[in-house]
Amino acid sequence: MEPPQESAAAGSRKRRRRGGGRNRRKPPPSSSSQAASPPSPPVKRQRGAASAAPKGRGSASKPTSLLEKMRARLSGGHFRMLNEKLYTCSGQDAFDYFTNEPDLFDVYHAGYQEQMSHWPEQPVNIIINWLKSHSASWTVADFGCGNATIAKNVKNKVFSIDLVSEDPSVIACDMAHTPLEPSSVDVAIFCLSLMGTNYASYLQEANRVLKPSGWLLIAEVRSRLDPNTGGADPDKFCEAISELGFSLVSKDAKNKMFILFYLRKKEKSKVVKNIDWPQLKPCLYKRR
Repeated sequence: MEPPQESAAAGSRKRRRRGGGRNRRKPPPSSSSQAASPPSPPVKRQRGAASAAPKGRGSASKPTSLLEKMRARLSGGHFRMLNEKLYTCSGQDAFDYFTNEPDLFDVYHAGYQEQMSHWPEQPVNIIINWLKSHSASWTVADFGCGNATIAKNVKNKVFSIDLVSEDPSVIACDMAHTPLEPSSVDVAIFCLSLMGTNYASYLQEANRVLKPSGWLLIAEVRSRLDPNTGGADPDKFCEAISELGFSLVSKDAKNKMFILFYLRKKEKSKVVKNIDWPQLKPCLYKRR
């Protein structure tokens, strides 16, 4: 009977050795073995995920860029709408409109400044330099002053006039009816601001507040005074202003974007009744 027992004992030892062998092939992990072991595939996947993170950030920036473009288009659309309204309604209608919706005036001027940024030269800067080259004691009326750029850049006393006023120094009114006293200013300025269908009444108001021999400066978009593209004849425009009581001193037409007129009020003149004012072409911006 011993052989079978010995055989059974031997088989048991073999089984234990095989079991022990399996245990030796799969030892429990230790901190030292983990430190010495090379990076495992999951670590590689983590590195891959980490390297993909910038792509995620890049893709997240695209909607932001698209949103900015959409906002710019919406703002441009508002500006075109407001710009068209100013050119195609009377000064009183424009004044009433922006009095009820003053925030829209900010929208308009933001769009206006963006448009002006594309011009190689801005007429307001030429006018500022002209004022600086003359007497600082002159009183100036800036019709359609916008951000009151002229008043902020010259030493003259300037009455800044526009449809809406957030600045206490700006007079908010219809430019055809200002609170200025008759014959009280030396220079009247219209820098791209003859925008209403009744623009002639703005010039008549300028004539009322100007002193004899006072200066009238008008900067106007060139296309509005180009008969070849549907604009008014600049000579007829000057003729109408002459009948109002002014004489043309000089005309600066070298800029491709605008024309600048320098006129002076006559010492004594009889204003012609029923002046034939040419219709100025509205300056409308195309959709982009």
